[in-house]
Amino acid sequence: MELLENKVATVFAANGAIAREVSIALAQNGATVFLSGRNREAVEQLANEINRSGGTAKAYQADATNEEEIDAFLMKVVEEAGRLDIAFNGIGLRAQELQFGTPSTELPFEKFMEAQRVHLGSQFLTARAAAKHMMAARSAGTIITLSASLSRIKMPFMVGITAACAGIEGLTRVLAAEFGRAGIKVVCLNSTALVETRTIQETQQLNAQAIGIPEQVLAEQLQQGYLLGKSPSTQDIGKMVVFLATDTGALLNSHVVDADFGVQSVI
Repeated sequence: MELLENKVATVFAANGAIAREVSIALAQNGATVFLSGRNREAVEQLANEINRSGGTAKAYQADATNEEEIDAFLMKVVEEAGRLDIAFNGIGLRAQELQFGTPSTELPFEKFMEAQRVHLGSQFLTARAAAKHMMAARSAGTIITLSASLSRIKMPFMVGITAACAGIEGLTRVLAAEFGRAGIKVVCLNSTALVETRTIQETQQLNAQAIGIPEQVLAEQLQQGYLLGKSPSTQDIGKMVVFLATDTGALLNSHVVDADFGVQSVI
């Protein structure tokens, strides 16, 4: 039996590196996956890939920072599938967009707030909309938010995204307390740096320049911090989301779950 058989899942910002693997993993484990993103063509390509591999996926265009588009997308999901069981938002801005590597004394306030608007704000909008539709469909579903280990490490030149990640974790706990009354679970997945992704590669380059050391030296320092000597992949993150969406994963309701193979610097 597939772990998520007969489950209906939604993935926001589905064409991102993490959300892409989450979408594939959900479908591989039996869920019908409704994908959304601003780039309709990219989302459709992912849906086609999933369907060719034997899964079930459908693509829609929706901006995960636009409340009206979020609500319209979820309404279509519930109208078509009759329920909503899983919601995951993988939204994330590029390193250059948030000016990673910029000292806090020089970072424009607008860039600091952009991380709060997109990362934290989007998680708030999609989570509460998903809960509303889960309640209406009487689905005891699971909402999985996404933060990063920046929330609990001391890394310079990352003030905006670090504040946003800490906010997402606080948001998760509050929403779990509210939505639990309706049987809805809310869990935060805290991912470490995924070195295969373009965002992390760009981040390492910008931070190495700001610190004044070679990029390779910084990458080696980060790699040495993993207790098992390796960092997780985007596929590992997809598998973890599947687990959190199962009945067993409900044991971690309201928690921030570290997905990092163990990192020395995370408190």
